[in-house]
Amino acid sequence: MTEAILLVGGKGTRLRPLTVHTPKPMVRAAGVPFLTHQLARARAAGVEHIVLATSYLAEVFEPYFGDGSSLGLHLEYVTEEEPLGTGGAIRNVAARLHSGPDDPVLVFNGDILTGLDIRALVRTHEETGADVSLHLTRVTDPRAYGLVPTDDTGRVLAFLEKPQTPEEIVTDQINAGAYVFRRSVIDTIPAGRPVSVERETFPDLLAAGAHLQGMVDSTYWLDLGTPAAFVRGSADLVLGRAPSPAVPGRCGDRLILPTATVAPDAKLAGGTVVGEGAFVAEGARVFGSTILPGAVIEPGAVITDSLIGTRARVGERAVLTGTVIGDGAVVGADNELREGARVWCDARIPAGAVRFSSDQ
Repeated sequence: MTEAILLVGGKGTRLRPLTVHTPKPMVRAAGVPFLTHQLARARAAGVEHIVLATSYLAEVFEPYFGDGSSLGLHLEYVTEEEPLGTGGAIRNVAARLHSGPDDPVLVFNGDILTGLDIRALVRTHEETGADVSLHLTRVTDPRAYGLVPTDDTGRVLAFLEKPQTPEEIVTDQINAGAYVFRRSVIDTIPAGRPVSVERETFPDLLAAGAHLQGMVDSTYWLDLGTPAAFVRGSADLVLGRAPSPAVPGRCGDRLILPTATVAPDAKLAGGTVVGEGAFVAEGARVFGSTILPGAVIEPGAVITDSLIGTRARVGERAVLTGTVIGDGAVVGADNELREGARVWCDARIPAGAVRFSSDQ
């Protein structure tokens, strides 16, 4: 169908400590690096050639995915020496594209989990003769996003960044982070400097009279920028709420990867994932959470809506809700950690050191 650019250079600062050792697109969701789901969905839509625009921890992508042949893709990698922003990253990989000047090029952000009908977006682009087409989705509270009002034909009228007052909220349509560019438009983006496609490229194109088309697709959409969203996205993949051909197993209440060990009386539910080599002991209860490879959950621990890092350990009777435990960290027995808590990589919390209730 066409080729694509995948923007995977971000540092994922909002996800730390998950991204201390791992770039955001390589953090595991439903048992595989999140990027795997995006690549598989693009391939299912007919894409064959994808250029990955990398920057932060760029060296980890190619050893894992190689040339992409295992996914039926041809992958190439371009690393930014200095962060170039979304528009700069697109321009920086342009030389690797094979498309002609009027051909469509898909562009995806590497942190969006979506059920977007990719073929429909390309079809809309071609049928309307647009210079750039954007996937739009509707949200109940658009203040954290860029608004994209359109006319009754779907043509984009403006780009409004993060409105705050009721008067500024003129639509519930937001930029959902997937685009189709006419190949020649990519070459108009300034080279060699940081460029924001949202704040510079799109508004400048609109001001110059270019045709920007919006396609509203209100299927599943989630920005995985925060730990809570990432955990939810992984669970939704396991539960089948978010579509992906890359989930390594049947959708259901839980996903236990090969070589993981789960005690017979441990309870797993809500889209929980237990990674390779991880261990969940007797009496543990894990709901809607991700247990990364090599982690250990000791007897009687209760974990809800949380992510436990690689080789981390959660002690007996510990209660974790809405928390992130970094790689190699140890949470001692009888601790209680609540929403928003982040335990850094290799940290040690002694037994009973953090509580929100009596120790009796």
